[in-house]
Amino acid sequence: MVTDAPVPPPDRPAGPGGGAGTSGATLLDALEQLRTRLDQAVLPLQAPGADDARALRRQALEQLDDYLLPRLRASAAPVLAVLGGSTGAGKSTLVNSLLGARVSAAGVLRPTTRWPVLVHHPLDGRWFSTDRVLPGLARLTARAADPGPAADPGPAADPGPAADPAAGAARRRGAGLTLVASEAVPQGLALLDAPDVDSVVEENRTLSRQLLAAADLWLFVTTAARYADAVPWELLHDAAARRTALAIVLDRVDPGEEDAVRTHLRAMLDAQGLPGTPVLLVPEEQPVDGLLPAWAVAPVAEWLTALAADPQARAGVVGRTRDGLVADLATRAGRVADAVDAQRDADARLRAAVAHAYDQAADDVARATSDGRLLRGEVLARWQDVVGTGELMRSVEERVGRWRDRLTAYVRGRRADDPALAEAIGRSLDAVVVDAAERAAEHADAAWRADPAGAGLLDGLALSRASTGIRARVADEVRAWQDDVLALVRDEGAGRRTQARALSFGVNGLGAALMLVVFASTGGLTGAEVGIAGGTALLAQRLLEAVFGDDAVRRLTATAHDLLRTRVRGVLDAEAARFTSQLDALGAGSATGEPLRAATARVVAAPAPDAPAPAGAAPAGAAPAGAAHGGGAAGGDGAAPPGRERPASGGLRGVGTVPPPDRAGGRAADGADDDAPRPPHRRGWWQRLTGRDGTRA
Repeated sequence: MVTDAPVPPPDRPAGPGGGAGTSGATLLDALEQLRTRLDQAVLPLQAPGADDARALRRQALEQLDDYLLPRLRASAAPVLAVLGGSTGAGKSTLVNSLLGARVSAAGVLRPTTRWPVLVHHPLDGRWFSTDRVLPGLARLTARAADPGPAADPGPAADPGPAADPAAGAARRRGAGLTLVASEAVPQGLALLDAPDVDSVVEENRTLSRQLLAAADLWLFVTTAARYADAVPWELLHDAAARRTALAIVLDRVDPGEEDAVRTHLRAMLDAQGLPGTPVLLVPEEQPVDGLLPAWAVAPVAEWLTALAADPQARAGVVGRTRDGLVADLATRAGRVADAVDAQRDADARLRAAVAHAYDQAADDVARATSDGRLLRGEVLARWQDVVGTGELMRSVEERVGRWRDRLTAYVRGRRADDPALAEAIGRSLDAVVVDAAERAAEHADAAWRADPAGAGLLDGLALSRASTGIRARVADEVRAWQDDVLALVRDEGAGRRTQARALSFGVNGLGAALMLVVFASTGGLTGAEVGIAGGTALLAQRLLEAVFGDDAVRRLTATAHDLLRTRVRGVLDAEAARFTSQLDALGAGSATGEPLRAATARVVAAPAPDAPAPAGAAPAGAAPAGAAHGGGAAGGDGAAPPGRERPASGGLRGVGTVPPPDRAGGRAADGADDDAPRPPHRRGWWQRLTGRDGTRA
């Protein structure tokens, strides 16, 4: 009898997790820190590539939570082989046939199930009943049963409650795992029948990919008619990128087509970077009571049995998948770190757009309050009421002294009729600030809408106009500024005895004069407006100089300018905060990809662990239990003799298989005696190998 067992794993390449080491603690610690950094990575803005980066981050966290961290924390856990494939590929029938019992629902029920079946040896149950793997999925237990009528969907279609009363509630919440214990499964190996990768239900497709990402080994099931479909090859491309341990089960192969199909599939695998991947053929055969005959599934059964019995091969599967995922994780994390930096840049870009819009508004207000525009209209009329209308229409230069004396006498003699003047100044100033705030809101909103990162923040927000309370807030600030100006006048004249009467009776008038001087420039005015506004400002300035002196007037004017600018800036900053508060809440501006890059570098530098053999391992060097007979046309690829290295880029090698009986006569395909007794049809292949008939729930 020729025995071909899975061979030891190839030497791990240098790179992420690829150094020598005697303990998994270093790599485990590095991965735990990387997980923390990934969890902290902030990607809230719709910056270029943000959707891809979020998907990468989610996938990286799933890789860590569902596989890498659990596997490193429990290196002796059984090898988890996940069967994935397209709808109708025969995954459930294959699992049921291997076990000789219907544990997984097949046929039309599969597209709707979100409770995939995980079959394990009874002694391995505790490895899977906890949250060691796939912690986000609830657990239910079900009992393996002998096949019944074909119409009976079997226990997996309706797992039923587990011993835990909360299991029923967990099942109603969504996806979970149905755990089935069976002695037909070798200890140290578990099979998980995943939902279809092309299921009509999106949640099932997502769950299938999550389960495949949590596997030590992919057993990808497809058919001779559909192995070239696009969806399976998308996943196989991912397997190649991650260097995941992989085998292909090609189901429903017509007699006589084995060589042609295998050759074509191998060429496709080579082209996708998967040379040497085992291809295990299952012939076209009609199931009886939902099960294929034992000889039909023998290639898969023997390959898995040999793997389960060889601790070195099992450790190689785990190490290969682990190291491939670590390398893939490092690549993903680096791209997420770049995306975090892009988020910070987008935050800065959006803030700059808002700052530019409101800085421009502040400049507009500054120009409007210094170029004489405010000395028009109602303000001018109210000033003329104070000093006399006719005088202002005469030559300013010839009569400055007489106007100054008249105004001084006017202010000293009685309180000026200045409330109307102050109110006119306030209303004009209100309008200037409100208009500037409206333009700034419009410009900031337009800038954000032109940027994908900003457009995503504006949904449901009305930011293209100034806030509803802007007019009242501006009015309050303008009145407060006018109070500031009056306080300046009052403080400046407090020690001047000669001006005591003027200050006593004319603080408001002098304050109004100071406001006019603040708006003194004639920029922006033309024609007669220049003379009128210029005369207005000059007369007000002469009045103030007569009361306080030249230096004091210059100082008071500058201080009043600064006070106005500060109050206007406060209003505009509050308006701008409507935009920037959206960014503040997201925190993208304070994030950086450097901590994530540093954590990734620690993972890359960490040595790979020398894991102990998984649970249930046979002694090193022992022959696999139930080793196969010599290879034949019905089964998988021939394997290298024990100890021979497999190609570095390939997966595990297959083992020789028992050929099917000659359907036309009484001889097997390779000339074996077909009269030799075969096991009963309902006994699984592993049951025949181990001599066990029963199953255990």
